[in-house]
Amino acid sequence: MTVQKFQAVITDKKLDFLEAQNFVADPSFGAIAGFTGIVRNNNEGRAAEAVTYDVHETLAVQALEKICRQALVMAEDKARVYVAHAKGRLEVGEASVIIAVGTPHRKKSFELCQFMIDRLKEQAPIWKHEHY
Repeated sequence: MTVQKFQAVITDKKLDFLEAQNFVADPSFGAIAGFTGIVRNNNEGRAAEAVTYDVHETLAVQALEKICRQALVMAEDKARVYVAHAKGRLEVGEASVIIAVGTPHRKKSFELCQFMIDRLKEQAPIWKHEHY
């Protein structure tokens, strides 16, 4: 049976880090690193009430899947990775993006997690509109 090594999701449902953690868990891994991006109540000194994420869903999923595959290559396929990004309107305090990485050792988990969020910000066609 082939184990699915990555999952890339765009959704209008509430993001769940436990779901991400469960996906990347493996009995042979000693580390799970994660990143959760949260809608904050300010931006550049202005009070923010909410954020809307507009997404070109097909291209965004393709970009996220490419990032996942790159992360797996960096880990020599000894990892499981998960990335989910929200679309639509989110209120302050809600999660907009979740990344989880499971690997045998912590250093690689942290490295891949940072790689994935950095590439997501650069490559995924996702646009943020703050509401003030």
